[in-house]
Amino acid sequence: MKKSRFSSKALLTLISIIVIALLAACGQAASPQSTNGSNAGQGAEAASEASASPSAEQVEPHGPDVKIASMSIHITNNLLALGIKPAGSVVGGDVKDFLPHVADRLEGTAKLGVVTDPDMEAVLALKPDVIYIDEVYSGADLAKFEKIAPTISIDMDNGTWRDHLKRIAEHVDKQAEAEQFIKDYEAKADSVKALINSKLGADAKVMAIRTTAKELRVMGMKRPVGPIMFEDLGLIPATGVEKITDEPYAVISQEVLPDFDADAIFVIISKGNEAKANFEQLEQNPVWLNLKAVKNNHVYVLDGQKWLDYSSLGHSMALDDAQSLFEK
Repeated sequence: MKKSRFSSKALLTLISIIVIALLAACGQAASPQSTNGSNAGQGAEAASEASASPSAEQVEPHGPDVKIASMSIHITNNLLALGIKPAGSVVGGDVKDFLPHVADRLEGTAKLGVVTDPDMEAVLALKPDVIYIDEVYSGADLAKFEKIAPTISIDMDNGTWRDHLKRIAEHVDKQAEAEQFIKDYEAKADSVKALINSKLGADAKVMAIRTTAKELRVMGMKRPVGPIMFEDLGLIPATGVEKITDEPYAVISQEVLPDFDADAIFVIISKGNEAKANFEQLEQNPVWLNLKAVKNNHVYVLDGQKWLDYSSLGHSMALDDAQSLFEK
């Protein structure tokens, strides 16, 4: 009988152990299943964050008082528009110096070569806290700049000058200043537009030409000139100008100038004696002398450095230039 009772107890104990083990196993199996959704999501998100390196435009804001090296004249001029003078900047490729219309604002700024051939020794000697580069021109050399200092790469071909100004403002904590600059610019554009219309008439058709050492160009709808002339100032493009959309300009011969039938002509003369001589030769051409705009004294020579500078500061200065021309 003892043997029988002992066997029953053993059997009962064994069954209890098996049941408890099965219940525990079910609980353990259920636990991961109930948390896998959130854990897996967090894991995937973490993996994604780990695998995606931050872009240069996601560099933490550094404030306005650090030592900045600007490897783009347009970035430099956007910084100046925000009241920030970089410690170092590239220079204009044509003049091999700071551009004339901003040179006085860059006194004491180190010269870092031209954007297509930067002086890396000068950049290194500057010991900047942060470097700004134009992705289009300097993106391939990003690693070289990053060895010197944290580098912010901005695609200056992406978006408008307003977008570029805002992006830079985010890094230097000057968002309010950027918004105010744009607001002031638009008010100035409205004022200058009214001034031009009072002289030319609201229905006047205009064109901008540029003489270089070898070419005569008609500036089209694209930047640098098109947006400010035909969008911000709301001027009407002369016949055929509206078709120049694939490139910033079209090269033409002097003989086709009458085809544009412009009521006013804006002129940009490139740097150098040859470009100047080309325009002087054009002024003597009977084709030019017979143009409606020429006969009515509606030819305006622009400050080319300002109008060709696709930056916030350049645009504002171009408006000032137009205002001075039409206030005469």
